[in-house]
Amino acid sequence: MKLLKSLSLFIAFLAIQSCGYSQKSMKETSVLKGEMPEVAKKKSEYNQLNSKEKYVMLEQGTERAFTGAYHDLKKEGIYLCKQCNQPLFKSEDKFDSRSGWPSFDDMIKGAVTERPDSDGYRTEIICSNCKGHLGHVFKNEGFTNKNTRHCVNSVSLQFYSTSNKQN
Repeated sequence: MKLLKSLSLFIAFLAIQSCGYSQKSMKETSVLKGEMPEVAKKKSEYNQLNSKEKYVMLEQGTERAFTGAYHDLKKEGIYLCKQCNQPLFKSEDKFDSRSGWPSFDDMIKGAVTERPDSDGYRTEIICSNCKGHLGHVFKNEGFTNKNTRHCVNSVSLQFYSTSNKQN
């Protein structure tokens, strides 16, 4: 039994290491100020993604819980798609689900598309413009009156501040 537990811990360690995420690198995401960037409609106009962003947005990966830059951000603003700048979520719809990922109980109308996840159990959410993977949506959990939790990878987002309010 002890060997099985040790093997399980070793496999979990390898899985975390293979993602290549460090808390420091995930916290380096900046807050956009000034003029909001235009939404890129063509692939050739999309923002260049680093390897972590590609893993999540293009390969449907997931960042480790509590490592993303936005899971505890409390500033006023709008969360944009990292790949194409499409506005996705408003800060007023963000809540602390204690899951380790940014959680929103609503989205900007038409900005996010839901589709069955390849695992057959969850519902994936993608940017309706560029089709980049954002995370998953969960319903009927009772966290908010809207009974919806869009659980989003910070690495799929960029934040546009609409206020000078500090975290």
